[in-house]
Amino acid sequence: MEPTEPRVKVVVADEVATVVISNPAKRNAMTAAMWRSLPELLAPLAVDPAVRTLVLTGDGTTFCAGADISTLREPGDEQQSLAVRAEEALAAFPKPTLAAVRGYCVGGGSQLAAACDLRFAEEGARFGVTPSKLGIVYPSSSTRRLAALVGPSAAKYLLFSGELIDAERALRTGLVDEVLPAGELDKRVAEFTRVLVTRSLLTQAAAKEFADGRTDRDAHWAEQARGSGDTAEGVAAFLERRAPRFTYEV
Repeated sequence: MEPTEPRVKVVVADEVATVVISNPAKRNAMTAAMWRSLPELLAPLAVDPAVRTLVLTGDGTTFCAGADISTLREPGDEQQSLAVRAEEALAAFPKPTLAAVRGYCVGGGSQLAAACDLRFAEEGARFGVTPSKLGIVYPSSSTRRLAALVGPSAAKYLLFSGELIDAERALRTGLVDEVLPAGELDKRVAEFTRVLVTRSLLTQAAAKEFADGRTDRDAHWAEQARGSGDTAEGVAAFLERRAPRFTYEV
C-alpha cells in the first residue's frame, strides 16, 4: 500500500464538520503544507449553512505530535508563522469547535487543541507544549491563549519544562473538559455534537465572542438577536413543549 500523503481532510455529516489531521507516518505531525491548508479549509466551512459545529481530531490513535521537525530547518520564521495563522483561523471560527484527542497532543498539536472551544480526551492521551526542548520562543498569542485556558502557573509549568502530562492532570488544569474511557471518545463526541447542533447558533456565536474577551460587539449581537427570530422560536417551543427550530446563520 502506498504511504498516505500528509494532509488535513474534512468530512461533513449531520451538520458537523470533522477535520482530520492525517500524517500517520509521523504521528500526524503538521507539515508546512498542512499548516498552510488549514485556514483555506476552514474559510468555506465557516459560512456553510450545512455546518453548525466543527470537530478537530487526528487520524488513527494520535491527535497530533506537533510540527514536522524536519521542516524546522527552513529559513526564517516561516513554520511558526504558518502555525500561528492556522491557530488563529481555528480560534476565529465562528461556530463551536471541539478537539477530540487520543494519543499524543504535543507542541503544535496542543496549540491547535487550545485554539478550539472545547477539548475531550480519551484516557491515555498525553499533552505537552515543547518549545523549550528545541530552543524555540513560543508565539505570544499562543502563550496568552494557553495561560487564559489553564492559568499562568500551569502554563509556565508546561512551557518551562516541556514535560508531558496525562489526561487526568490536563482535566484538573482545565486543558481538557472531559476525559473518556478507552473506546468511548467517538461516541461521546457524537452525542455532544448532536446537542450542539440543536441549540441556537445565535447564542453560541455571541457567547463565543464574549467568552473570548471581545468587548466591542454588544450592539451588534443585540441587533442580531432582534432580527433573528431565534428568541421568539425558543420561547414558543418551550411553551408548546416541542424542540425548537432555530434558523440563525453566521
